[in-house]
Amino acid sequence: MKEDSCLQAALLCLSMLCYSHTLSTGPLNQSRPSLHGHHEKGKEGQVLHRSKRGWVWNQFFVIEEYTGPDPVLVGRLHSDIDSGDGNIKYILSGEGAGIIFVIDDKSGNIHATKTLDREERAQYTLTAQAVDRNTNRPLEPPSEFIVKVQDINDNPPEFLHENYHANVPERSNVGTSVIQVTASDADDPTYGNSAKLVYSILEGQPYFSVEAQTGIIRTALPNMDREAKEEYHVVIQAKDMGGHMGGLSGTTKVTITLTDVNDNPPKFPQSVYQMSVSEAAIPGEEVGRVKAKDPDIGENGLVAYSIIDGDGMDMFEITTDYETQEGVVKLKKILDYETKKSYSLKVEAANVHIDPKFISNGPFKDTVTVKIAVEDADEPPVFLKPGYIFEVQENAASGTVVGKVHAKDPDAANSAIRYSIDRHTDLERYFVINAEDGNIKTIKALDREEIAWHNISVFAVEVHKQHQEAKVPVSIKVVDVNDNAPRFAAAYEAFVCENARSNQQFITISADDKDDSANGPRFIFSLPPEIIHNPNFTLRDNRDNTASVLVRREGFSRQKQDLYLLPIVISDGGLPPLSSTNTLTIRVCGCDSSGSLLSCNAEAFVLNAGLSTGALIAILACIVILLVIVVLFVTLKRQKKEPLIVFEEEDVRENIITYDDEGGGEEDTEAFDIATLQNPDGINGFIPRKDIKPEYQYMPRPGLRPAPNSVDVDDFINTRIQEADNDPTAPPYDSIQIYGYEGRGSVAGSLSSLESATTDSDLDYDYLQNWGPRFKKLADLYGSKDTFDDDS
Repeated sequence: MKEDSCLQAALLCLSMLCYSHTLSTGPLNQSRPSLHGHHEKGKEGQVLHRSKRGWVWNQFFVIEEYTGPDPVLVGRLHSDIDSGDGNIKYILSGEGAGIIFVIDDKSGNIHATKTLDREERAQYTLTAQAVDRNTNRPLEPPSEFIVKVQDINDNPPEFLHENYHANVPERSNVGTSVIQVTASDADDPTYGNSAKLVYSILEGQPYFSVEAQTGIIRTALPNMDREAKEEYHVVIQAKDMGGHMGGLSGTTKVTITLTDVNDNPPKFPQSVYQMSVSEAAIPGEEVGRVKAKDPDIGENGLVAYSIIDGDGMDMFEITTDYETQEGVVKLKKILDYETKKSYSLKVEAANVHIDPKFISNGPFKDTVTVKIAVEDADEPPVFLKPGYIFEVQENAASGTVVGKVHAKDPDAANSAIRYSIDRHTDLERYFVINAEDGNIKTIKALDREEIAWHNISVFAVEVHKQHQEAKVPVSIKVVDVNDNAPRFAAAYEAFVCENARSNQQFITISADDKDDSANGPRFIFSLPPEIIHNPNFTLRDNRDNTASVLVRREGFSRQKQDLYLLPIVISDGGLPPLSSTNTLTIRVCGCDSSGSLLSCNAEAFVLNAGLSTGALIAILACIVILLVIVVLFVTLKRQKKEPLIVFEEEDVRENIITYDDEGGGEEDTEAFDIATLQNPDGINGFIPRKDIKPEYQYMPRPGLRPAPNSVDVDDFINTRIQEADNDPTAPPYDSIQIYGYEGRGSVAGSLSSLESATTDSDLDYDYLQNWGPRFKKLADLYGSKDTFDDDS
């Protein structure tokens, strides 16, 4: 315990000595621990006791970037219990121990083996301990200490950006802030002046300046003009060591652009513009362009154009093309060279946006004179009117003048004009026009009731320039004349009752007229003079274009007369008036007591003797006709005889027909029927032959037909052969008679021995026994060999 107390007192004294030595000698001197304990008196003579501690010292310092041949001595550790016999071993651990910092385990000297950079690492924390060399038993508790790297001015200032870009309005006041540039120094700002920076301008004077301490760049000249110079390049330097000699420096480049302000009014480069336009130009067509130059840009350079004076203000207009900043002069109305050959305009160009700060530089507008010459164009003829309306009476004679159109050449040459009608508008060719004077005449009579208006087009063409033509519409009204008499408005059919009363009205009629209303109504209805006193009916004109038909007497009989025809005269109000006679059909009908129609058909009345004479005659005539038809039919049926040979549509085939019946011999001529020579299959509808007949027709020669009732086969065949030989339309069409029917096959097969390879003596006819009784005689004739042998 006594030894521990002594060690603590020694360490405390060492610490105090090291601290006081450091304060007196500065950070570059190494300190060494002391083991001398001590005590101090207070202010009033009171003694203050300190607690005993081992390993108390200040920070060690080592200069950075040392490049000497030997390791740098950082400091020395020593314990008071170290008697110098080498039994104490000093151990160093912590950051960089054994790599950067090494310790002599006997003397306690600490050295730095590598060059240190404060900007990479400013300090290292290490731990020191004293142990028994033999047993490695700690003799002192471990204690930490710090090794600081002493800074030197080895880093130049660096700007945050290699290049800066800034804008400042042109014509800014002196001292206007543009931009602030900032540099940094990696050296220790708390030690010396290594990191104390001062800014200065190397390039860009006298236009700009920079504040030495802040790096703020400001304008240095008044009224800098963007139109004179828009961009400036400024170089700023930052130097450490407070700007003194020997300090390090860095630079950066600042590009400063003057932004535009509206400080320039627009100006026309010339005082007068000359333009020309053809009189054939249409409204809206561009005539020319003007441009006022404004050196300002963006919205400060926008210019608006307007016409403020001149004799062409009504004929022309101007608009602004904001892409090209030009004023576009356009035609507003159609020009006429023959009327006016030139125009003058006063055009103004003014800035759209004006900056009030520079209003004193104004006015921000300019004017120019625009002279426009009208060029003569080859114009088509022009009609004196945009359209013509003429009138002509219907039924006018051919050649009647309808009207006259007139056109002229607006050009100074005043060429002659030729006229023609567009025939697409007058397909029926009702009109013709005089090519020289433009008089339109009729070719045929016109009928208003068919076409009331004719709309045609007339062309006017210059004689020497056929491509120059004009067209005008011409409407021709056909004036009505009273050429149509009035007629019934409908097909009237009146009915009157048998029991009608006198002066009873039974129908009201009206009329229609195809003529115009001036020649039509009012209509006048009347009866013809010859029947003005008609005993049956009378007519009353209602004076409203209608008339009423009345019964003049009482009592009508359908049996006596069931139909009356009443002629009625209708006259129109035209000049001269026309009239027509129309017939009204009046039927007598049976009515009930209230006047309702029951029947209008004539009724048959039964006589006392039965039927009327006319009815009896009709019945008898029908009976006689039926009897005559029956008698004729029976007579024709009896006299009708079936012909042996069919001549109409016959198809004779000269084929051999097989019959099962052998007949009665040569003398039995009555049993033979020549009709069997016909194709039996053709009778059943099967026609195997399909000959192609010639296109021309052939009339058979007279005298070649056999007698209808002939039964001579030779005559029939010869006649047919002659007819076929002389008929070019009958097959064959070359030289041979073709027969399409070959006959039917036989169930017995072929009896021919042509295909047999044996002789007659070798043939076996026993099979004939199986053919039935019809072949019995044949079987007996051709018996077997045995039968013949027996008979012999």
